[in-house]
Amino acid sequence: MQTQSSRQTVPTSTRLKVQGMTCGHCARKVTAAIQSLPGIKAVDVSAETQQATVFWSTDEPDVDSVVRSVTAAGYHAEVMEAGEATSEARRSGWHAGLWVGVCGTVPMMVGEWFLGVGDTHGFKAVSFLLAGVVQVVAGARFYRGAWLQLKAGHSNMDTLVALGSTTAFAYSVWALLAGWPGHLYFMEASAIITLVSVGHWLEARVSANAARSLRALLSLTPQRARRREADGSEREVAVAELRADDRVLLRPGDTIPVDGLVQEGFSSVEESMLTGESMPVDKRVGSEVYAGTANLNGRLVMRVTATGEATALAQIIAAVRRAQTSAASIQRLGDRVSSLFVPVVLLIAAASALGWGFAYDQARDLHGQFANLLWSMPLPQTPLAAAFIIGAGVLIIACPCAMGLATPTAIMAAANAAARRGILIRDGVALEKAGAITAVVFDKTGTLTTGKPVVAETAWLDRRETAELDEAALNRLSAAVARHSLHPFSRAVAALSSDEVSLPEWRELRGAGLLARVAWQGQERTVRLGSLRWLHKACSGRDDGRDFVERWSAQGASVIGLAVDERLLALYAIRDELKPGAADVVRELGHSDVRVYLVTGDNAPTAFNLARQAGIPEDRVLAEARPEEKARFVSRLQEGGERVAFVGDGINDAPALEQAHLGVAVSRASDIAREAADIILLNTEIEAVPETLALARATLRTIKQNLFWAFFYNAAAIPLAALGFLSPVLCAVAMGLSDLVVIGNALRLRIAGRRRPTA
Repeated sequence: MQTQSSRQTVPTSTRLKVQGMTCGHCARKVTAAIQSLPGIKAVDVSAETQQATVFWSTDEPDVDSVVRSVTAAGYHAEVMEAGEATSEARRSGWHAGLWVGVCGTVPMMVGEWFLGVGDTHGFKAVSFLLAGVVQVVAGARFYRGAWLQLKAGHSNMDTLVALGSTTAFAYSVWALLAGWPGHLYFMEASAIITLVSVGHWLEARVSANAARSLRALLSLTPQRARRREADGSEREVAVAELRADDRVLLRPGDTIPVDGLVQEGFSSVEESMLTGESMPVDKRVGSEVYAGTANLNGRLVMRVTATGEATALAQIIAAVRRAQTSAASIQRLGDRVSSLFVPVVLLIAAASALGWGFAYDQARDLHGQFANLLWSMPLPQTPLAAAFIIGAGVLIIACPCAMGLATPTAIMAAANAAARRGILIRDGVALEKAGAITAVVFDKTGTLTTGKPVVAETAWLDRRETAELDEAALNRLSAAVARHSLHPFSRAVAALSSDEVSLPEWRELRGAGLLARVAWQGQERTVRLGSLRWLHKACSGRDDGRDFVERWSAQGASVIGLAVDERLLALYAIRDELKPGAADVVRELGHSDVRVYLVTGDNAPTAFNLARQAGIPEDRVLAEARPEEKARFVSRLQEGGERVAFVGDGINDAPALEQAHLGVAVSRASDIAREAADIILLNTEIEAVPETLALARATLRTIKQNLFWAFFYNAAAIPLAALGFLSPVLCAVAMGLSDLVVIGNALRLRIAGRRRPTA
């Protein structure tokens, strides 16, 4: 884990006040407009609070470009000063308008529907006053949004709501001033704004539940920590003051504030909130600990290795935020339809108004014909009233908000459901790719196996020309060379000795082994530790230990060798057990019609032995494969029509992870920054692989259901409204319910995240 001071710098952020947003669809448009600019790390936009927070990945933030981009999208943005207009104040302002709408609309509903005084002159005058207040106060957000969109040459849901409500209100004002004896539509004009506002309020509440996992992650770290000073004293300081190499004291029950290494003590740490692992993990001197995890029962002293956004938790939060705000390819369909939908609806509303206004009798007859099949509705009594009111109904019922919410709500819910299980999904595209996988290729070491191998036996070969190197000396050499590598086999060999040996030169040859120059007894020697195929090409030896290799390979162990000065001197049999759930994972993937393959750099007998244990056919095994050969194997599967996911530990698997349609890295929290993977499993439970693919398939299914509902709703509702079967009030209710149906359907993925989703 890196500890450079450069990692301590926290990227700057800028808070913006954004006017014109009324719903989650608006917030997504603002997010997309900002994210399209360079230098943006993340964006957090809230329609409820009318704010956007921009997190920068550059030291020279270009705020003016952000403001211009938001303005071009049809909204107004300006930088907020410190302490200006807090989120709660803005939220209360939004709620005040909502309550004005409710308090103004309900009395009119009671008077018309229950008291029957809707046609009296006094009630009409009161309705005019109440509706006027609702238009000015509760409708301000919609009118402001529509005006900003108009100035930018766009139209959106605010345009439809503003036009629909204004149409009903303007007609009623004209009829009231003209002394028209018929029904007035002040109540309908107010109900449009009020019900749509209620729908957005519910939408915001429900969407907030979808983001609960992210908020939980954000609240994990404490604000203060106990630091040990240079003189040995202890002082409580703000976490923001901690720097690399500081010593922090952790008592039982403390939440770990930053990443670090244990320097003193022994304890168990609860890491489930970070990695999804349910069992506490023992920590001793040298163990890594991560911000946001909980120290359970012992006293620890840790050395700080990463702070701020360099911590594993901060990187997880960034990954979840990135997934939530990303777009999948399927979303483009909804975006294209939404961009064309409003102008088409305006034409349909105009045509409906003209039809009822100039061909009232024919339209009424057509309504009557369908009423026999559907239901009866009281129609406006005059052509002019029908033109205004039915046109307003078409405008309201056709709001495309549900289309805009269909994809992002599902992605947000799925990303949070995955995060709770220790699964990080890079973005919406990765989620979409995961839902179409037909083949999974597993790397062996650390993926299908436990990743904690041990040296089971050592074979000492001919050393007559290097007799001064006894067995203990060879172990010291092997351990010293292996200590600098992260490969599981290297860690197993490194455990043979803790003695230090000078290494003037050291290199790791990917897919082959380790090559070093060693200062030994006044001489520099060339030491190689790695695969036998590589060693046999570079070295010679009278006894290659064939019997030893065959015996241990038949038992499923891997054999690597040590060579000094081009002489093969020792063989190490390294045993790495198959993970307990590996066979079940292979079986479960097979039941989902996903073919499973195994690739490994180990020899063929070892690979076939492990494949048999896991239930993988031998014709789907590639042994003795270098990293580039793994990538070529994936490419051949792709050429055969497979949609391939590669699952590896991220150490020597980068080429294959990049080549696959979907790269899945099985790693610990310290490794989550790997850019080659689309999905990162924070723990090593490969049971998460079929669960991830099933969640992705469920997400794609949910997105398609949401898009179908949004299209079907509009396709069915617009004709009904145009024929007079839906009043403006019912249209407003139906529009709000369509949003809630889409969001509620997406939130089912959060429930799927608590159990294993079915394919």
